[in-house]
Amino acid sequence: MQGQDGQAAAGTGAFGPNAWLVEDMYERYRADPSSVSASWREFFADYRPSTGSTPATTPAATPAPSPMVPAAVPAAPPTAPPTAAPATAPTPVSAAVEGATPLRGAAGRIVVNMEASLGVPTATSVRVVPAKLLEVNRTIVNDQLKRTIGGKVSFTHLIGYAVVKGLAAVPAMNAAFVADADGKGTPGVLRHEHAGLGLAVDVEKGSGRTLLVPCIAHADTRDFKSFVGAYEELVRKIHTNKIAPDDFAGTTVTLTNPGTLGTVQSVPRLMPGQGVIVGVGAL
Repeated sequence: MQGQDGQAAAGTGAFGPNAWLVEDMYERYRADPSSVSASWREFFADYRPSTGSTPATTPAATPAPSPMVPAAVPAAPPTAPPTAAPATAPTPVSAAVEGATPLRGAAGRIVVNMEASLGVPTATSVRVVPAKLLEVNRTIVNDQLKRTIGGKVSFTHLIGYAVVKGLAAVPAMNAAFVADADGKGTPGVLRHEHAGLGLAVDVEKGSGRTLLVPCIAHADTRDFKSFVGAYEELVRKIHTNKIAPDDFAGTTVTLTNPGTLGTVQSVPRLMPGQGVIVGVGAL
């Protein structure tokens, strides 16, 4: 997803909740191209942000009279109509609110994404799932890893892999709503060939925190070891500031974990282009 392909993807919302990062990296690139990695420089080489502005319309020139048609005789000026009462000035669509702080950057992009999510038809299901066996098996796996190669697996590793296996069992869930499928405004569905699992990762941003959602591409083709390796590589890239545009491409389902904050139940927003978002509550 680089060059023109990357530009098109960014313009169509393929970066989803990560779009703020693209804007942030682009500002850094404009100020100093060497401040971003080679993959970002290649991505921005022909990138043009969408401003949403409409070019001014140039008034059409008055066509010259046709030689076959005589020029029209100017009509007498029309009689002025009775003076009407002045129209009431239109009410402003919005007005500044004293004391309010504008949301820009990551916060502003989150607002845009949440508003866009309202256009996706959704159904929410909340389930209570017994997790004792999950906890027991995780302990067994980690004990084995400790005795052999080292490392450990988390609940998120196991749940993420289970989500991918669930999509394989119910492939209809790995599909996305399309508002205009035929260019005539007819809604449709786009069925994805592979599953791309987006992982919400909490990162420090200035004086606050925000989320990045990198994607484990073709997650349905990986065994568990490969899946965990890809997961850990994405997290490492984020924390070392080596994340690249391609690392956000292809998300069809997202896993978010508000349970780490003590949340028992939540209704996460489904991003355009995705079919499922799974919010894991507290264990």
